[in-house]
Amino acid sequence: MTFKDTLRRAVAAEQLHTAANRAAIAKAAEILRVGGTVAFPTETVYGLGANALDAAAIAKIFAAKQRPAWDPLIVHVTDAAMLARVVAKVSPAAQRLMDAFWPGPLTLLLPRNPSLPLEVTAGRELVGVRMPAHPVAQALIAACDLPIAAPSANRFGHTSPTTAAHVLDDLDGCIDMVLDGGPTAHGVESTVLEVRNSGAVVYRPGAISIEALQALVGPVEMYLPQAATASSKSLPESLPSPGMDIRHYAPRARLVLVDTAAMQQVEMKRAWVDAVQQMQNLNVCCGVLLPERWPLPDGFSGPRFDWGRWSNPEELAQRLYAGLRALDAMGAAVIVCPVPAASGIGAAIRDRMFKAAREE
Repeated sequence: MTFKDTLRRAVAAEQLHTAANRAAIAKAAEILRVGGTVAFPTETVYGLGANALDAAAIAKIFAAKQRPAWDPLIVHVTDAAMLARVVAKVSPAAQRLMDAFWPGPLTLLLPRNPSLPLEVTAGRELVGVRMPAHPVAQALIAACDLPIAAPSANRFGHTSPTTAAHVLDDLDGCIDMVLDGGPTAHGVESTVLEVRNSGAVVYRPGAISIEALQALVGPVEMYLPQAATASSKSLPESLPSPGMDIRHYAPRARLVLVDTAAMQQVEMKRAWVDAVQQMQNLNVCCGVLLPERWPLPDGFSGPRFDWGRWSNPEELAQRLYAGLRALDAMGAAVIVCPVPAASGIGAAIRDRMFKAAREE
């Protein structure tokens, strides 16, 4: 599926009342209502949206992203009435989470409304649904008055987009329109959670921390997928949540991780410098995702991306995907990255980095 042009319109979140911004939102809403695809900013990453109630429109998302049918989509809503068109019921525990974290970067797995196409959920009876906090996303969904299915707006398995330029790098000519709302705030995808009779299960860590969830629902476990058998020749079973494919979020370059979580500061930086030096010795173009004020080996001349303050994991999360894409663009064949501890949003950073570093 190829379009002649992908329409791009800038939209300032703080000036949605202006004529130009209203016109851009109205155009995008019109495209969605007639079954087209629109990429738009959320507070996490850019999403590729289509009418969640239209199976033919949903198929365009899978085609544009080259996404396998076994990977489900998340549906975005703006209010309780729209939520009722997507889910069959909301438990008291799920409602507490909505009251606490919606609008925001929390996706809840809830029983599917029978009117929702099974293509959205990869054939499962639970659907991931969230209410985005980004003003442009809210305005778009309200303008078209439809629940919008929207995975990240990138080629399947590639690094997620946090700017409109990232979207066009992957999907220009394959989607109808992109709304350019500037860089996203969190930079990693939403937390995906299923509330059960006792506690809850996180399928994908994200911008809402496990610690914050535990305060409302009690014990929270991380989902552990069953290991695939080497002899299995069958197609993958549908996944319970997006972002759970073994290799995901990956740059073109090979990712080499330095897990510093259990190290003291001096040991951490020594291990980092040694890892960079080792990659340089292989005579390949070695890039680095470089925290502020971290050392490099003497004579290092490879591409670098200033990642941010190591003491500020929210900043690291916001710049993670942009850094991986920038180092790809600078020609890095190998990217060396330190990995932070798993507390707070660090759990989401670790999840993305370890999946991106897996060999296919």
